[in-house]
Amino acid sequence: MGFGDLVNQGKGLYEQNKEHVDGFVKSEQAEDISDSLLDGASSAAKKVAPESHHGTVDDVRGKIDKSVGDE
Repeated sequence: MGFGDLVNQGKGLYEQNKEHVDGFVKSEQAEDISDSLLDGASSAAKKVAPESHHGTVDDVRGKIDKSVGDE
């Protein structure tokens, strides 16, 4: 099975379970998980990025956070 086959299989599974997936993505549980992951990723990015880019890191984190979870 090639990569394209795996992608197509994943798309098919998503379409079959779209309501459940969409419901989870907008849940409080997803919000908690995403906040934890985003905090870790932004913290790591700030450790390697120059301080002048920290605002950009925060902006990107905020945009991603708005699309996942219930807040």
